[in-house]
Amino acid sequence: MNRKIIYLDHAATVPVLPEVLEKMLPYFTQQYGNPSAVYRIGVENRTAIEKARDTAAAAINVQPSEIYFTSCGTEADNWALIAGAEAFVSKGRHIITSAIEHHAVLRTCQYLEEHGFEVTYLQPDHDGVIHPEALEAAIREDTILVSIMYANNEIGTIEPIEALARTAHRHGIPFHTDAVQAFCKLPIDAKAAGIDMMSVSAHKIGGPKGVGFLYIRKGLRLRSFLHGGSQERGRRAGTENVPGIVGFGEAIRLALASMEENAIRERHLRDRLVNGILEGIPYTRCSSTAENCLPGLANICFCHTDADSLLILLDMAGICVSAGSACTSGSLDPSHVLLAAGLSHEDAKSSVRFTIGPENTEEEIDTVLTRLKEAAAKLRSNSASYKKFIASQEETL
Repeated sequence: MNRKIIYLDHAATVPVLPEVLEKMLPYFTQQYGNPSAVYRIGVENRTAIEKARDTAAAAINVQPSEIYFTSCGTEADNWALIAGAEAFVSKGRHIITSAIEHHAVLRTCQYLEEHGFEVTYLQPDHDGVIHPEALEAAIREDTILVSIMYANNEIGTIEPIEALARTAHRHGIPFHTDAVQAFCKLPIDAKAAGIDMMSVSAHKIGGPKGVGFLYIRKGLRLRSFLHGGSQERGRRAGTENVPGIVGFGEAIRLALASMEENAIRERHLRDRLVNGILEGIPYTRCSSTAENCLPGLANICFCHTDADSLLILLDMAGICVSAGSACTSGSLDPSHVLLAAGLSHEDAKSSVRFTIGPENTEEEIDTVLTRLKEAAAKLRSNSASYKKFIASQEETL
């Protein structure tokens, strides 16, 4: 018998919306033509792709010709950074990013370092903010590219993207942002913000896995990342994922229509969760700032509690949360984001990320609070470090 799952890990992925699946299904078995073909079912599929492209472009106020569909946000990040570095290598080999980027950016930067580029990793403040002044101080004559994420996937901090892009542009440097977590959760105007390249993924907003896009500002000449056919106007070879792209377009349409309403609901539920934890479980603190954070995300440190053990107990109770990015699941190291934001190694290993979605309810939040109190108490009752900490607190009284 299937148990009821309470899912609070929407930053990792979200279920495909029923309306999205309905739009996709015909393109698997009925409307199956290759969109590069000249016969009717091929041309109709090409039309469906272009409709989705129009929707994606309108969502961030750019031209459809500036949207290039990819297999995921990671591919889009790789394309922007590697092709961007190669495009401007004649001007220099210095790239600037932040220490709290997703690994899709960090490991691509490491790859570039192995191939002769130099990368500066900007440190955030304790709230996870990358300040324009820090970027300004890091820019050199040979700096050729800046990449700072729009909103952090672990602590939810929304970065001052417009100011950061403006700083880069004062020196004639292109600006890329990984907007995977922010897209369709925050209003984004790429033109007004001065963004030159933007990476996005479908499965964070109710679309399917295996599709994303890279926005490349017109006039910014990047080479093809995948070589082969002439798809995506000759810049990204490979037969297009028509069902995925169609589903992505529908997911964007639905997400934009409910974005404001969802943000209000998710912020309310997040506050209910955070307040319940801080008031009901001793020695906890929130690493996410409510004023400058994605509406449904909270990162909580349960001091003197092992986060991985807490996740197991919650999973046994039918509750899905995470200890950081899904892409680093299984790593024994604490979150690089939390360490960069100033948390100790111990506190970073005691932190849990909760991300709320449109389907969550107040009743679910209250259930999670009850189970959290039980789980934290159980783990701490068997924790030597917690008992030592309590004893030290009692000695000071």
